Amino acid sequence: MKQKKAETVDAALNRIRDGDTVLVGGFGLSGIPEKLIDGVCDRGLRGLTIVNNSSGAQRFGVSRMLERGCVAKVICSFPWGRESEVFKELYAAGKVDLEIVPQGILAERMRAAGAGLGGILSPSGIGTEIAEGKATHSIGGTEYLIEAALPGDIALIRATKVDPRGNLIYRLASQNMNPVMAMAAKHTIVEAEEEVVLDDLDPEHVMTPGVFVDRYVITGRYKPEAWDGVWHECG
Repeated sequence: MKQKKAETVDAALNRIRDGDTVLVGGFGLSGIPEKLIDGVCDRGLRGLTIVNNSSGAQRFGVSRMLERGCVAKVICSFPWGRESEVFKELYAAGKVDLEIVPQGILAERMRAAGAGLGGILSPSGIGTEIAEGKATHSIGGTEYLIEAALPGDIALIRATKVDPRGNLIYRLASQNMNPVMAMAAKHTIVEAEEEVVLDDLDPEHVMTPGVFVDRYVITGRYKPEAWDGVWHECG
């Protein structure tokens, strides 16, 4: 059986390189791989394209990578949140690029990548700035945008439990973006709260099969400090 466990965060991140497209799990304040993000910052990586549902909150999560100069471009659905102050400053200064993708389409583009498809057809964005420069296709009198699949070089995700084969279970809202990102990346890295022995996870409860996981590191249970300075249960 392939050894997927890394003893340290830095060892788990040994495949990530400058210029990579990195899918970063998390939905709002849930399921953010904070320890892996710390590791990316510590490595001083540059030129990354970050895919997330938002552009980060104050100075944690994706915002920390932005503040440390790791990010060249953000692909997300919600870039202008009240708490996205780091991104707003960098974007206004022309230091980071932005691609806005409706949230459902963002998930489906990654799902298409994971399924080996070239893309999807979507009615969202027809007649708006989102459609500029994109090909369209008409079916039954309805016009659709052709949205290309969105694969990642690396996925950084967070899970609750992992077994030695890399099978994963998530808690609550952490399940939203993490599973599809694990499928869409060439190399998926997981920070997990707890490692369990083989056969401890009921196959019916596994949310991401180990075939999609390349490396994992055990970080233990912790509560990330949210942007308002209050400890939150984030899933």
